[in-house]
Amino acid sequence: MSRRDFLKLMAAAGTVMTFAPFVDWGKFLPNNRANGAEKTKIEIRGGEPSNIYSFKVNHSEVVIYPKTDDPVLNTEAFRTWQLIRLPLELGGGKNDVSAFRLYSMVCLHLWCLWRYESKLNMIACPCHASAYDPLTGKAYAGPASLQSPPSNVLPRLDLEADANGDLWILPPTWDARKNGVVGYGRHVA
Repeated sequence: MSRRDFLKLMAAAGTVMTFAPFVDWGKFLPNNRANGAEKTKIEIRGGEPSNIYSFKVNHSEVVIYPKTDDPVLNTEAFRTWQLIRLPLELGGGKNDVSAFRLYSMVCLHLWCLWRYESKLNMIACPCHASAYDPLTGKAYAGPASLQSPPSNVLPRLDLEADANGDLWILPPTWDARKNGVVGYGRHVA
């Protein structure tokens, strides 16, 4: 490659880099708004519906949302949520949706997947020891707690129960001031 060709290449690359921040990259990404536009019944353990009358107090289960017909796509971390029935002292004894929380399992610090520690009544990230309040989803320990809002509160999906007690996910609004953004967080009202 000649010096002149190299300089032309560098000039072209510089031009591309100059205008790259102004491109609407979101239109090239999957449209989550279309995927979760309807109310969705929560399925746990291979398709079993979650029910407010049979789900144990101070217990959690993994939920895939939005679920697709592609088993590989369903293993994506950003589709992994944790359904938690709160402990008794936090209102988990009520047989209504207020006893449940559904949070994104992606830790807001460095995107590890956290787990619910029922014996400690806390959400704990095994990578860097961030801890979240199961009632609000707000980080109170570890590096995630040092991040500014909204990057210190887990995204949350809203729930509804039908007449049989089966839990449903309401259509989310992927915005930091509503349900939040997976991997980014949400503001607490």
